[in-house]
Amino acid sequence: MTSEVKVNSSSNYARNPSDLRGDDWLIGYSCSEFHQIYQSRVQKLAEFIQTQGVSPRVLLAEPEPTAFLASFLAAVWTKSPVFLANPNWVKAEREQVLKLTQPDIIFGKVAEYNLSYIHTNHVSIPNRSILIPTGGSSGNLRFVIHTWETLTASVQGFQEYFNLKQINSFCTLPLYHVSGLMQFMRSFTTGGKLAIFPFKAVEKAELISFDPSDFFISLVPTQLQRLLNSTQTTHWLSKFKTVLLGGAPAWLDLLQQARLHQIRLAPTYGMTETAAQIATLKPEDFLAGNNSYGQVLPHAKIRICREDHQELGVNQSGIIRIEANSLALGYYSFTNNKFIDKEPSQRRTLNSDDVGYLDEQGYLTILGRNSSKIITGGENVYPTEVEAAIYSTGLVMDVAVIGLVDADWGQVVTAVYVPSFPDILISTLQTALQDKISKFKQPKYWVAVESLPRNAQGKLNFKQLEKLAENMIGEVG
Repeated sequence: MTSEVKVNSSSNYARNPSDLRGDDWLIGYSCSEFHQIYQSRVQKLAEFIQTQGVSPRVLLAEPEPTAFLASFLAAVWTKSPVFLANPNWVKAEREQVLKLTQPDIIFGKVAEYNLSYIHTNHVSIPNRSILIPTGGSSGNLRFVIHTWETLTASVQGFQEYFNLKQINSFCTLPLYHVSGLMQFMRSFTTGGKLAIFPFKAVEKAELISFDPSDFFISLVPTQLQRLLNSTQTTHWLSKFKTVLLGGAPAWLDLLQQARLHQIRLAPTYGMTETAAQIATLKPEDFLAGNNSYGQVLPHAKIRICREDHQELGVNQSGIIRIEANSLALGYYSFTNNKFIDKEPSQRRTLNSDDVGYLDEQGYLTILGRNSSKIITGGENVYPTEVEAAIYSTGLVMDVAVIGLVDADWGQVVTAVYVPSFPDILISTLQTALQDKISKFKQPKYWVAVESLPRNAQGKLNFKQLEKLAENMIGEVG
């Protein structure tokens, strides 16, 4: 087997990695170094296949972007199933993922993984599976199972929605995460350029000489807020073709700040299971005052349904049901490692945990997560709505709203927040909320903290959050 192994890509502009040795597609890193690593990794995988007669399970834990991308494409091009790993996982997480995946080959931080185990996992993994980690912040690790076809289906929907041939991406997000990986996929499969830089360099305005006018950048809300805190980075951000915003709900004040500075923001709705966004608000609509998540991309379809799956009408809120060619095939975990084997061309269905509605023009609004819904005194409260109202007061830097168990009310609305100023009184917060949301939605408990337990993508660890709130309320009580 040679490095000329072909992949049946569904993208019209897919490249062969062997042809990229002299290309300038990778900005910030060496294209020649990429090619050398790619050839070396392909050779190692080909030798395994030749001697063992099967494709190896690959665990990809490369911290360096060039090596990560070269190794990823080597695995794909040799049809080897590849598990993407966070190179910064701690020992317990590494042991967990090693026991779960039982890889034949590890690329990356090999010394941190002990391969002296006996294979006990006999679950067959289809060749060319791309397994993306999810759910590690508050429980057992699991992997979402994608293929080259599901990922490129997402790219094609993106291309058609934005009416582009080539997509240039500026990436500051982790490549092992779907938000970072899909930036690479869009650029690589469409013949575009990929710029990769650490967010710290962006935040320090070290890259303001870089012309971003033809690039898409993807940010999470906390990153956007940090960039808007500086005049230099705000001006630089306003030059981007589009600023995709996802990963966590954005608060209203943040959207208003971005609009004030003419940032071409595109709030997006999607998840690991959908290979990133399936709905996106176009920058023109955002600048015109629309605060929704936009319209559904061409490769997907959204239905709003009741819990019994009956479809609801326009402006009626319910569970978001997703059909898309980009949907993952299933999960790989300790409790659920069975594969759903369907043809890539078939539309699949996912009943999400999100609640929202579609308006007359097909714009999607997200109200919150069904599982995080707070039922207090028989009333339904969605934390996202309450958080947005609290942010709009300008009195907090960060906030998360949760429901704590209560003998009288079932649950009570509780706000854990980082105050904008050290001496803000709870009574001041309560007064500021009076005309913004109904009384039953207003927090009964307010817990001030120095920071919220978030991961690198801005997602909250709710188990830690609940424990923190319960402990602090108990101390006050």
